[in-house]
Amino acid sequence: MADDRLGPAAITLAGMMARVAGWRPGEFWAATPADVRAVLAGWVDPAEAACFDGTALAAMMERFPDG
Repeated sequence: MADDRLGPAAITLAGMMARVAGWRPGEFWAATPADVRAVLAGWVDPAEAACFDGTALAAMMERFPDG
């Protein structure tokens, strides 16, 4: 099912990180979710960022497992 694939979202996020943080593709793919969150933290309202906690990360990792 195409809606369950991470590819398009990851490509969009990679482009955003290139603009915001100046990351090259290799830097993006080597980064952890915590790295991305740390960079983007300055761009979002802290109240909005608080809703993405460990539970949300675990759910995302279960939905989009590595390999």
